[in-house]
Amino acid sequence: MIFLSLVAILYGALVSLMQKDMKKLVAYSSVSHLGFCTLGIFVLTPLGLSGSVLQQINHGISTGALFLIVGILYERRHTREISEYGGISNVMPVYATITMIMFLSSMGLPLLNGFVGEFSILQGTFMEKWQWGAWAVPGVILAAAYLLWLYQRVFFGAVTNPKNEKLHDLTPREVATFVPLLIMAFWIGLYPKPFFQILEQPVNHTIALARPDYPQTGAAVNASAQAPAGTSEADAVPSVPIKGKN
Repeated sequence: MIFLSLVAILYGALVSLMQKDMKKLVAYSSVSHLGFCTLGIFVLTPLGLSGSVLQQINHGISTGALFLIVGILYERRHTREISEYGGISNVMPVYATITMIMFLSSMGLPLLNGFVGEFSILQGTFMEKWQWGAWAVPGVILAAAYLLWLYQRVFFGAVTNPKNEKLHDLTPREVATFVPLLIMAFWIGLYPKPFFQILEQPVNHTIALARPDYPQTGAAVNASAQAPAGTSEADAVPSVPIKGKN
């Protein structure tokens, strides 16, 4: 499964780089992002598993916003072909600004939600086996490549298509749909501690049950053997600090 996760990360990113349709690009980018999620699950380290759960939340925020962004432009022009656009920031500056923020979120820029999840997954992967992490890192670089290249083609330069000259910017209702997504993107990026605190106990229980030999405190490893009668194995494992191999 780790091999398939790495294939998904790289394949999804490479196919996204070649797309001429914005919606297809976002769809294939989801394959790459979910490859990171499954990688974090199957390396079975506390950081990898915590990062995977958080990245699944991030994926819903960032990729959901990207589909909304594409849908807004399609509603105005009824085409998703990248070649039909150019210079959109000149006529839709608010839309261009929100799009850039969500693109940066999706590619994992520090201070935004995508960075926290991807960095945790990569850190947990490198702690388990550095070769796996080395194969996953190009997926981050390729994500920046296809998203920034898409932004450059759609938003920068002069308006070359006369049909785009009269496009109107976001309405207040449309801006309001992005506000919760923007708040969550910055909240997770700037202060992810509450999310990791919620995940700490179930993640450590999972690691202790799935990998009894994983380095943790002695109480966590031996808790199931010392549990009183009538206590389930999952309830017997206490919360332990998230840490890697010594």
